[in-house]
Amino acid sequence: MDLSNWTAPEHLQPTDVGAKPIDARGADWSGSDLRGKDLSNAKLCRTDLRGANLSKTLLDGADLRFAKYDSFTIWPEDFEFFASGAVGPGAKLSGVFLNGTDLRGLDLRGAIFMGAYLSGADLSGSVVDGVRFVGSDLRNAVLRGTSCQGARFRSCQLDFADFRGANLTDADFTSPESIRGADFSLSIGLINAREELLNQPEDHLLCWNPLTRRNTKDSLQSSDSVTSA
Repeated sequence: MDLSNWTAPEHLQPTDVGAKPIDARGADWSGSDLRGKDLSNAKLCRTDLRGANLSKTLLDGADLRFAKYDSFTIWPEDFEFFASGAVGPGAKLSGVFLNGTDLRGLDLRGAIFMGAYLSGADLSGSVVDGVRFVGSDLRNAVLRGTSCQGARFRSCQLDFADFRGANLTDADFTSPESIRGADFSLSIGLINAREELLNQPEDHLLCWNPLTRRNTKDSLQSSDSVTSA
């Protein structure tokens, strides 16, 4: 390897794309014009493609695992980006391992995370409206200030999950596996789910969260019962 001409993957710019192999893991290509470029077999894991134009771009064999996209990303015609491993609205990510992953501020509306591993993941400030988390591991996950309207948390592990300030309007918390230490302080829209959550085992409800310094029952009783407009 000629280190004098080497560029760290996260610093590779679209204008540098030329000779293969292309390694842009973790690079910020948001808003970039990538039309017609050959990114076949490129390493694009964790690359930020939000707002990027990939019209007519060659993506055969490209590794798009956990690359970020949004509703403004333009993909090649007929490219199955929902199932590419990339993260964004409508993504199909059931069963994936995202433990400890930084997912802050993303548009994940309508994504499918059924049976996913999201322990310790940070989704604070993201939009997860309508997301299916059914059966997922969300222990120690951070959903602080997250919009979770209509999200499905049925049968999830929610130990020490941080829902402080989240919008939980119409969220489904049916039959959670565990809510030990989860904190719902200052969340809104829990009017339909509060009774279900308060009917969980007493040892779950009285579990102390050392980070937020309160137990789950107190946090539920202090959350806003009024569904937001």
